[in-house]
Amino acid sequence: MALSPLFRLTLFSALASTVLVATLPAQQKAQAKPAAAAASRAVKGASVEGITEYTLANGLRVLLFPDPSKATTTVNITYFVGSRHEAYGETGMAHLLEHLLFKGSTRHPKVWQELTDKGANPNGTTWTDRTNYFETFPASDANLDWALDLEADRMVHSFVAQKDLTSEMTVVRNEFEMGENDPSSILEERVLSTAYLWHNYGKSTIGARSDLEHVPIERLQAFYRKYYQPDNAMLVVAGRFDPDKALRLVERKFSAIPRPKRDGQNRIWPTYTRDPAQDGERSVTLRRVGDVPTLAVSYHVPPASHADYSAVRLLTDILGSAPAGRLHKALVEPGLAAAVSASTYAFKEPTVLIARATVRATGSLEQAERVMLATIDSMAAKPPTTEEVERARATRLKNIELLLAESDRVGLNLSEWAAMGDWRLIFIDRDRTRKVTPADVQRVALTYLKPDNRTVGRFIPTPKPDRVSVPDAPDIAALVKDYRGDTTLAMGEMFDPSPQNIDSRTVHGTLPSGLKTAYLAKKTRGQTVSATLQLRYGTLATVQGKGVAADMAADMLLRGTTTRTRQQIKDEFDRLKTQVRISGGPLNLTASVQTTRPNLVRALRLLGEVLRQPAFDEKEFDQLRQQSLAAIEEQRSDPTQLALRTFRRTQSPYPKGHPRYTPSFEEDVADYTGARLAEARAFHAEFVSASHGEFAVVGDFDPKEVDEAAREQFGTWTSKAAFERVPEQVFPTSATSIALETPDKANAFYIAGQSFEMKDSDPDYPALVMADFLIGGGMQSRLIERLRQKDGLSYYAGSQFGAGALDPAARFLGLAIFAPENLPKLEAGFREELDRVVTQGFSADELQKGKDGLLQGRQLQRAEDQALVSDLAQNAFLGRTLKWDAELEAKIRALTPTELNGAVRRHIDPEKFVVVKAGDFKKNTSQQP
Repeated sequence: MALSPLFRLTLFSALASTVLVATLPAQQKAQAKPAAAAASRAVKGASVEGITEYTLANGLRVLLFPDPSKATTTVNITYFVGSRHEAYGETGMAHLLEHLLFKGSTRHPKVWQELTDKGANPNGTTWTDRTNYFETFPASDANLDWALDLEADRMVHSFVAQKDLTSEMTVVRNEFEMGENDPSSILEERVLSTAYLWHNYGKSTIGARSDLEHVPIERLQAFYRKYYQPDNAMLVVAGRFDPDKALRLVERKFSAIPRPKRDGQNRIWPTYTRDPAQDGERSVTLRRVGDVPTLAVSYHVPPASHADYSAVRLLTDILGSAPAGRLHKALVEPGLAAAVSASTYAFKEPTVLIARATVRATGSLEQAERVMLATIDSMAAKPPTTEEVERARATRLKNIELLLAESDRVGLNLSEWAAMGDWRLIFIDRDRTRKVTPADVQRVALTYLKPDNRTVGRFIPTPKPDRVSVPDAPDIAALVKDYRGDTTLAMGEMFDPSPQNIDSRTVHGTLPSGLKTAYLAKKTRGQTVSATLQLRYGTLATVQGKGVAADMAADMLLRGTTTRTRQQIKDEFDRLKTQVRISGGPLNLTASVQTTRPNLVRALRLLGEVLRQPAFDEKEFDQLRQQSLAAIEEQRSDPTQLALRTFRRTQSPYPKGHPRYTPSFEEDVADYTGARLAEARAFHAEFVSASHGEFAVVGDFDPKEVDEAAREQFGTWTSKAAFERVPEQVFPTSATSIALETPDKANAFYIAGQSFEMKDSDPDYPALVMADFLIGGGMQSRLIERLRQKDGLSYYAGSQFGAGALDPAARFLGLAIFAPENLPKLEAGFREELDRVVTQGFSADELQKGKDGLLQGRQLQRAEDQALVSDLAQNAFLGRTLKWDAELEAKIRALTPTELNGAVRRHIDPEKFVVVKAGDFKKNTSQQP
């Protein structure tokens, strides 16, 4: 049997190691073991705000971030290689290699299966300066041992085989095609490729299609051997774990991997390519099928480690935030654009600031461009005010503080900052942001926002170019030396996310208004707390035909009260370090809150004002209507949105005017065009109150204080309008297949499923929950295994199942994305797998592995406060506790293959599926040989 080059290298290393030990004299043998053990010990380095760095002898950097308040652990390994390091013909190689590392390694040949069995929440991501792999899993010594062993083995023993490249290349190509469907994303790619003449930041991370299709496996293996080594990696362990045990585990798993020799072709050179100062405004035009004109303008700015970068980020907020941002006031308020934004990429080397505008199809892109450029150029004559800088600073610092309270998110963000030079930059950037002055923002605006330094959709010759020399990254070692950071955030408790513990600690009640409450107090890292408020209202008769009025009423709530403007509301929530989201429709309204213990009561009072005293300003309403219409128009040619809407209209054909009716795009445009402020105001006044609904809070708070605040804000807020729950229906539908043409879209969408009568109290319900996980809910499901792993047709494929708690209405469906020319193969593979499920069923081994993955996944979900608070609110509505979840999981645990397969055959029938597919099928059919 011929050995692959990779396998030969591994085998040679193992043999060489064996021979070396065998030839040692007896005395040296006796001394070798203690010496090796000492050499494998990690050396402690910097420690900042609860994060401690260690370094192994082979060069691996290790960050430990213990957080006992989490019921989960996250292991994240970052390799300092991304699209910036790719050579000619290698574009997309870093990302393609990321995919192949999920195909297996020597000790872990079935990575997806192991991740599923552990109930992990994993991913791998590739960006310009790094590639990372992470998995979040229920905290335990066994799971941590497994995760570290997986990443140590994947580092040097992944297969990276030709057969896997053959199948996965088409999956990555499908991911490439998915991005090709979004004109605004492609426009940004074109702007970057025009702004950067030489640097790889001008190339998309996913790469050129030709490189993806033709890259030789030998080049990919060489790329893997060169960059996937301990001296080019950083390992982060965050969440609940014993630091000493974890460090010993890391030493045991990774120290045996030798440090590579960095000479010859194996040397990793710094990327020294730099673009010259831009010598004139550049332009690019994109012409594709689409509905919404878009504008993007970029400027070269310093890298994320440079002292100017924090001021540049505040400058982007001053320009692009809503509603106080300068671009919002100049373009959105007068109706020249539906939406604007501004941002800057955090890169290791010189980066860009990008401003964007979305214009209605009936608007003028040329006029929007003139006003946008004039607004940016006016920064010289109109310096940023103290109010603008403080507002931007409050938003940035709030987001940083909320991030630092979540150890799993911090662990992943450390990858980004480490790729920019050092993980401690995350804190240095925060400190710099605190010190930025209006003069600093004005200086960077004058330095970088020059016409000769920008790239837009036009060209203007300039006899005297005003060139910008963008500084490079500073000496980061000197910058971070002796850095200590802030005081470490308060630690949380070791919370057990079992249903029994959650029920025992949850306090239920009812306010005088009728609003039901559920409070679960626990200590959390950073004193974080999550809350959700669900308000229910109306009857089938009273809300008929009021869907748009209800939607607009909900969206108007954060746009001003009788005593505060939209900007004042935003500023106050930022000051309170609180994130609030409100959404609603003709049957209910939901408000979600994420904040900290010291700010919760004041945030709830402000939320009460927002919900009960909306201003319904005419000017804000007009802006909202334009943004809603732009969002609808943007979806009209998107295959996914078109297929989903058609599927809902076909499978659930509620009559027009019914609160569950799905309108066509044309109806949506007409309805929102005709939307009136008076109708939204009247809907709110008549229906929205706390007479019926649920209020749940999870996290670090005083239940007595919160209950008093809830009674103050919602305890007497009632409505005379009748409430009667509108039931869900199951409509009889026959087998239907609908093909929708979406010209010039490189990616297609497929959805198929059926409805049937069933409640979640049905004896077959646990079996169908399990079946859905095995068919398309898990990472090692039948559809993923067939359509992605085996056939290489789809980047994403899966299934969904749900049944009503109060109504006998259930739905099972499968969906996938794919290249339009692969429709016959996709349909055949999908149908063959569903038929095989129904006719052959699942084996005992498959069922057992599925149980392990599903049940651990449910435990993982309960460990997330934002998910748990929604569950508590929904249970309050249903009159349930998590005892219901425990009983469901016990039934799943007791399932037999006979029970599982019998339930599938009784309820799932592919012959009755409604099938909808959308894509550019005509074009791709005509191109077939």
